[in-house]
Amino acid sequence: MTEVERTIGTRDETTQEPADGEPGGDEKAAPRGSRRVGVLISVAALAYVLDLVTKLLAVAKLEHHAPIQVVGTVLQLDVVRNRGAAFGIGEALTLVLTAIAAVVIVVIARIARRLHSVPWAIALGLLLGGAFGNLTDRVFRSPGVFQGAVVDFIAPTHFAVFNLADSAIVCGGILIVILSFRGLDPDGTVHRD
Repeated sequence: MTEVERTIGTRDETTQEPADGEPGGDEKAAPRGSRRVGVLISVAALAYVLDLVTKLLAVAKLEHHAPIQVVGTVLQLDVVRNRGAAFGIGEALTLVLTAIAAVVIVVIARIARRLHSVPWAIALGLLLGGAFGNLTDRVFRSPGVFQGAVVDFIAPTHFAVFNLADSAIVCGGILIVILSFRGLDPDGTVHRD
């Protein structure tokens, strides 16, 4: 490791991992990267399944019924179909929002190839699961393919109605901001400005 790398906290890839062709090179490098991708996929799958199940339950049990009070009038469960983005903005842009979600998924898949950080894997997994959750609604729910309305059902007083996919996206975004401020990159390196 060079003096510069010690100062800024990055690792020297050539000294940390064996070069191609050396014994143990593939065995040590492959699990390290795949383990982080496994975390990303696991977090994304969990966020997606929780979102999907809660939306199915909300539609089956809450739609066309009176809101259920969880914490008085402060927090209620009430189904709202949202064709727009957060806070109902951009209802005429459903197709554009669908395309944006698809692009986010592709970008995360590209970043995953060089992912060596568990916190980044968790953050990107939350984003991926949330994007897939809302994209599923936009593709498969009425009024039609790529024009579907997202099912929102968590209704706090004086705030927008949202779902678990929205929560996953926001939590993933906050974690990414924290990781960026701390100088941790997806490839596991740390930089100081």
